[in-house]
Amino acid sequence: MKTRSNPSLFLFFFFVLASLVFGTRQAKGQTAQEFVAATLILEAGGERDPRAMAAVREVIANRAKARKQTEKQVVLARLQFSCWNDGTASAFAKARRHAKWREALDLASSPSLTNHTLGADHYHTTKVSPSWARKLSKTRQIGNHVFFRQK
Repeated sequence: MKTRSNPSLFLFFFFVLASLVFGTRQAKGQTAQEFVAATLILEAGGERDPRAMAAVREVIANRAKARKQTEKQVVLARLQFSCWNDGTASAFAKARRHAKWREALDLASSPSLTNHTLGADHYHTTKVSPSWARKLSKTRQIGNHVFFRQK
């Protein structure tokens, strides 16, 4: 008995495997600015300090420049921004309902002009103490986030 291969099935599994390996996550119809805005909301939208979302915006811009990537590539990089670790559909729905959505979209659509973080390209919440933080220089704390840059 001769079996025939199914190219469609092969392609399906190829793309599933590629998305797992490379961390590619897509949401249909979302612009790059919307990905950045949603990241700002989901990472710092609950902060009281008005600098918080701008500070996260700075980190995204600094990483994009240093890594020669787009800001969308930066925010969707595997395991870099915890808000995307479980996928995009529910994250976008939550971000768009947030009271600060328009503010976040405005920040994401404009060049990062602030320097609240003193050049930071990493941050974490005060609730965790990741091992990578010891290898970086702390720049400052804004609300519940601690910011760092390369030494």
